[in-house]
Amino acid sequence: MLNNVKSFVGAGLILLLGACATVEMESVEQDALRKEFADPSNGKAGLYIFRNSIFGAAIKKSLTVNGIPAGSPAVNTFLYVETDPGSILVSTVSEFGYNDITVDAAAGQNYFVRQYLKMGLLMAGADVEEVSIEKGKKGVMECKLAKSDYDNW
Repeated sequence: MLNNVKSFVGAGLILLLGACATVEMESVEQDALRKEFADPSNGKAGLYIFRNSIFGAAIKKSLTVNGIPAGSPAVNTFLYVETDPGSILVSTVSEFGYNDITVDAAAGQNYFVRQYLKMGLLMAGADVEEVSIEKGKKGVMECKLAKSDYDNW
């Protein structure tokens, strides 16, 4: 009986790990470059959006920056976009619409936003929060750089 329970739990873990969402990744070189946290291009603000929680590993929730699709981070991935400074609206799809925040960004500065999943009524919800530079850098270092759709618009 105990062996059957162990087998069932083991099979469940394998299925859970196999169900992790995946996204297209940038090169190792680009990942290392972005983790140097250099200042953004002239006149631009840099935005790191990361997801470093394992909750909802099989789920991706899309993100937009000022209404432009930026991508759908998977577990332990981050996106980097450069945008015009000012009020930057970062939105993520959630259970009943969008959750968003506004980041007041200055040219030449980097900002950090964490996307996280949470329990919902019918399905997982998502939210975003601006975090400190320290917490943001630590979170990004735990992640790998995913390709962003933002530059294609």
